[in-house]
Amino acid sequence: MYLVFDIGGTFVKYTYMTLEGNEIEAGKFKTPYESTETLIDRMYDVYQLQPMVQGIAISCPGTIDVDTGMVYHGGALTYLHEVNLEKRLGEKTGVHVSIENDAKCAALAELWQGSVKGHKNSVVLVIGTGLGGGVIINGALYRGAHLEAGEVSYVMTHVNPDTRQANFVAETISASKMVNAIAQLKGLDEDDGIGVFKYISNQDEEALAIFDQFCERLATQIFNLQYILDPEVFAIGGGISVQPVFLERLEQAMIRLKNANPKHVASPKLVTCHFRSAANLYGALYHHILKYSV
Repeated sequence: MYLVFDIGGTFVKYTYMTLEGNEIEAGKFKTPYESTETLIDRMYDVYQLQPMVQGIAISCPGTIDVDTGMVYHGGALTYLHEVNLEKRLGEKTGVHVSIENDAKCAALAELWQGSVKGHKNSVVLVIGTGLGGGVIINGALYRGAHLEAGEVSYVMTHVNPDTRQANFVAETISASKMVNAIAQLKGLDEDDGIGVFKYISNQDEEALAIFDQFCERLATQIFNLQYILDPEVFAIGGGISVQPVFLERLEQAMIRLKNANPKHVASPKLVTCHFRSAANLYGALYHHILKYSV
């Protein structure tokens, strides 16, 4: 049995899983913001609940050196910067610990048991506050020389010729910003995604104008990635991907772009991710399996 953690900005989710990915028991606790020691103590408390844990796998925000276990720029958890969480938790528990970036965990989950299983080359995109994910090349996750392959949020979309300051994909392809914009327009709570998608699904013109612009910006980057990587398939994840209207409008945006720019390019194949909120947990376990050959 393995203990898997998904460290998020609000909660740390955990589950006890078999090697095959079968969930035994799950829970969560509020993400501590005090210190690394507080986080490790809470994780250790969960570890002690089950005496048969053979290893611990962690999904974590930030840039992760998977060889050493070092965390860099741990998202909202600033205390994790340059902390070797893998080593410290391993020393405390006495079992093998592994750690991987959360978006890359989502990609690994899809590679292992999800929408890109069996594909040699693919891209997994996770849409949330920005656009992250993972690149699969020759059946394996490609991390890159600086561990940042797949971080589409940092792709520049425009550079001011006078100041040299850039605009980035994260500013224009953000599901949360899109939802907030429509919610404000319609007098909804700013994070009322359900209410926003009711307007979109009911073909509200104002809501669709904002949503279609969002889809066209995403389609543009998918075409760019198609040219650069030429994958067999793109798997799209994040909370927005569960909405049936999302893939429909995104594919329409792809067609409009392709028809307006008749240059030779393969039409990207789009699917939604198989895993939803548990993606990071499954991917973290798969990374653990690969790292320790269990």
